[in-house]
Amino acid sequence: MKIPPFTLERQYSEIGHDIENAVLNVLQKGQYIGGYEIAKFEDSFASLIGVTDVISCNSGTDALVLALRAFDIGHGDEVITPSFSFFATAEAISLVGANPVFVDINPDTFLLNINQIESRINSRTKAIIPVHLFGNAVDMTKLKLIAKKHNLKIIEDCAQATGSMWGSNNVGSIGDIGCFSFFPTKNLGCAGDGGAVTTSDQSLAQKIRELAVHGSPKRYSHNHIGYNTRLDVIQAAILNVKIKSIKKWIKARQKIADNYIQLIDKNALLRLPQTNSELSCNTWNQFVIKVQNENFSNTKNYLELFETDVIKNKTSRNFLKSELLKIGINTIIYYPIPIHAQLAYKDKFFDKDLLLNTEKVCTEVLSLPMFPEITFEEQLHISENLNLILKKYDQIAQISA
Repeated sequence: MKIPPFTLERQYSEIGHDIENAVLNVLQKGQYIGGYEIAKFEDSFASLIGVTDVISCNSGTDALVLALRAFDIGHGDEVITPSFSFFATAEAISLVGANPVFVDINPDTFLLNINQIESRINSRTKAIIPVHLFGNAVDMTKLKLIAKKHNLKIIEDCAQATGSMWGSNNVGSIGDIGCFSFFPTKNLGCAGDGGAVTTSDQSLAQKIRELAVHGSPKRYSHNHIGYNTRLDVIQAAILNVKIKSIKKWIKARQKIADNYIQLIDKNALLRLPQTNSELSCNTWNQFVIKVQNENFSNTKNYLELFETDVIKNKTSRNFLKSELLKIGINTIIYYPIPIHAQLAYKDKFFDKDLLLNTEKVCTEVLSLPMFPEITFEEQLHISENLNLILKKYDQIAQISA
């Protein structure tokens, strides 16, 4: 039985006819930039998230850049964010000329450790970018208190969390601005790149709309040095089809997560993912287990550590991944190298002693197959083999000892 980590083929078999009709309708009408499909999607997404304004754009990365630019964050400014995230979170900060300041994570939830934020705030700090990673919502109650105390803006990175909630509010509606990605693997994905900025501040929304189209409030009038970052109409048409099913797909993901939690045996090596709080509604963009790496030791060069046998070949996580692959179960590592250890930041100084959980987690995490159409039989096959492989690893480790 071959099981991919993610697939859109089954989803397409369900709604492909509607998608094809929507795309053909765009092609026949010849409205390729702006217009009805864009307006319809922005209105529908605003209703879903619970904000007054949605500005669609080319990608989740562009959404973050637009949000930072909306607050005039630039050279010399600092923005607090986790290093355990996709590279774009920090990349957007650097693209506007500001500096990312990394805070460590809670190793159980993979979310930024809010208790460490205040120690990293100084006169240059302008904003915090919490990442609602894998569909798990950051504690926005505590975060808003810190932001208010220090007069900081909150830009929510919701790229993996469409539909996730903190309390009674959707992520993307709680901070000052929310940033979303519609990359195909997301809870709500298009057929290419796509993104959106959400806010209920109409003055911010107007500025972001201008920035997204060459800084222009109207044709041939330019208030800012902006960008050309618009959502394609074909992608909007596809999203208008898919958004009708988003709540059903999220319920399916939540059921799949419950199944995994029930089917996977307790093992000293294994930690199942934890939702941040009872206030958090997790939409499970990924189901990420953690396989303990007791051999981990912090060094001054994480990349060298990653290339050694200790990390590359001989961890229990990597053993599990390779053994699952042998029987056709494909898994993914989100993320093998933290942002602060990437070559792009090799000339930057980050205090590694403050990021110990981040570095260790990168050697332990493994994402199991997760998509709304995965069957219970497939989950049973994955879980039974995972349980057997971890027992096998235990036996090998005992013999080696």
